[in-house]
Amino acid sequence: MKSWIRFALLGVGVAALTFSLASAGDDDEKSPDSTAGALALLSDRQQQAVGIVVGRPVAALAPDHIDALGVVLDATLLQSDLGESAAAAAAEHSASAEMLRLRALFDGGAGASRKMLEAAQAEHAKTQAEAELTAARLSLHWAPLLALAPESRQQIIATVMSGRGLLVRADLPGRHSIGSLPAKALLDVDGVQVAGRVLGMLRQTNESQSVALLIEIQRGPTGLAAGARVPISLLTAQRPGMLLPRDAVLYDENGAYVYKQRAGQADGKLLYAPVRVKLLMSYGQGWLVDGVDADDDIVIRGAGVLWSLQGVGTPAPDDD
Repeated sequence: MKSWIRFALLGVGVAALTFSLASAGDDDEKSPDSTAGALALLSDRQQQAVGIVVGRPVAALAPDHIDALGVVLDATLLQSDLGESAAAAAAEHSASAEMLRLRALFDGGAGASRKMLEAAQAEHAKTQAEAELTAARLSLHWAPLLALAPESRQQIIATVMSGRGLLVRADLPGRHSIGSLPAKALLDVDGVQVAGRVLGMLRQTNESQSVALLIEIQRGPTGLAAGARVPISLLTAQRPGMLLPRDAVLYDENGAYVYKQRAGQADGKLLYAPVRVKLLMSYGQGWLVDGVDADDDIVIRGAGVLWSLQGVGTPAPDDD
């Protein structure tokens, strides 16, 4: 019984508020100087009845982001390139030692012919070319990894080879350059945000022919394996703005706006006016916007009620 009474009282409050707004609209038609047509007028009791909550924006620094497409790399490719490079370097070292030994014997006139020395020189030239080729291939595929300090590089390689970590290639479709490396990367794995560390820029393109980055994932979710493709957000320099909840922001054919509580009252009622804002980026459970100040009183809950009570034709929001 009490619930029914509360529901009836809420209906009466909404009806009274609708009548108040309709009356304000009539006054606006009678008086061209009246601002009631662009404002919503509510008493304290009406505001509480329809669930309107007012709060102030919070100044925030949010990192901007670049959308990328990631693919988890096969660790055996890294192992193969490292093995080939190490084997080629060892072969070149052995051929160089043999050539130097035969040259010393030949120069000393003891047990080495010119033909043997020339054959050793040819073998050394061959192994040297192979070592340079494998080193260039390793650098082409894994340049950011090779640029790390030896201790850090070995730690990442050991983690990836053991399966505890992952390396991900992040392609930026449509881009062939990037001004500065993003600070962090966030992989979207089935709705779960997985943090990654950007190691650097890769030197080899793929079929997308776009700039690509190498990202380290220290411990990925179970099931994320080589070949998996996931969307990635690359977080860049921080952008300043005012943070508002999503419920505070409305949108019409002219863009985004919020309801601002005006200073002072009219006939004992609070004044609410729509104000245009610029959406900078989605951040957490809210929006980073431009167009309001830290001391503005913004409707952070119940903005849709103001819109619905004013009818489908929302008044043109102010620009200030």
